[in-house]
Amino acid sequence: MKVLIADDIHENMFAFLTNIGLSFSYLPHLKRSEILEIIADYEGLIIRSKTKIDKEFLVKAVNLKFIARAGAGLDLIDMEIANSKKIAIFSANEGNKDAVAEHVIAMLLNLFAKINQADAQVKNYQWDREGNRGIELMGKTVALIGYGNNGKATAQRLIGFGVKVLANDPHKTIDGIFAHDASMQQIFDEADVLSLHLPLNNETNLLVNEKFINQFKKPFYFINISRGEIVVQSDLIKALQNKKILGACLDVLENEKIDQLAGIQKSDFEKLSKMKNVILSPHIAGWTVESYEKINLVLFEKIKNFLGEKKIG
Repeated sequence: MKVLIADDIHENMFAFLTNIGLSFSYLPHLKRSEILEIIADYEGLIIRSKTKIDKEFLVKAVNLKFIARAGAGLDLIDMEIANSKKIAIFSANEGNKDAVAEHVIAMLLNLFAKINQADAQVKNYQWDREGNRGIELMGKTVALIGYGNNGKATAQRLIGFGVKVLANDPHKTIDGIFAHDASMQQIFDEADVLSLHLPLNNETNLLVNEKFINQFKKPFYFINISRGEIVVQSDLIKALQNKKILGACLDVLENEKIDQLAGIQKSDFEKLSKMKNVILSPHIAGWTVESYEKINLVLFEKIKNFLGEKKIG
């Protein structure tokens, strides 16, 4: 079986594939058009996020048996067509769950303690203690929407801060160990902090809009480390301006090609970037030194099991 690695991945994958007798081509710099020219020659494909696996792609991938996504989300793959062609799909949600959970905590504590603001001021010879008075996480109610690998790992860390953790996920069992199973109404009534841990799909696209936000009983803090398209960005900005949302931690945006923004998107981004109660990061919540390696290990095990190999080591 020949495998095309069409994106940058940690080099540990090379030995993994060799150990189970797979040949591979490591061609991370190929453009989409170049991949389309050769994909018919491959039975396996490993990607990260640069290539959209749509109908055009899958029509040309006549021999493809599996697609392994070195990351968590599968929204760049047309799952309906892939399933109809009996192509196995693997993701590596388990591989970056710890990185994502730690990033959530880091962003939230940074926001509450005003660390970014204070750091910039002190480096500019400003010593403003009162203006940088923070708030404590202790005693707050944090609600998680989505309780998969990332959501559960985040809940596990949150309980050490003396918070009440609520979780809602109709597709997962909330075990009650790290989070309380909650209805959306309970979340609307009680949440001080809302954190999204959702895949992007037809159910979640544009889920967080003005109507959704206004159902919360009290002003709250907002975290999104899932996908930017889940949030109507203009409605988020409006809620920040009228203080319905007290602050936001955003690792993702509706359009992450920020050097190409124009019109309303550019205007909205400029508003967000100037807000002191908004912390932004460039989609790196799951992007650590450790997760870069662990993601490949997770994918390797799934590929190996798919091929019916015996577990190695």
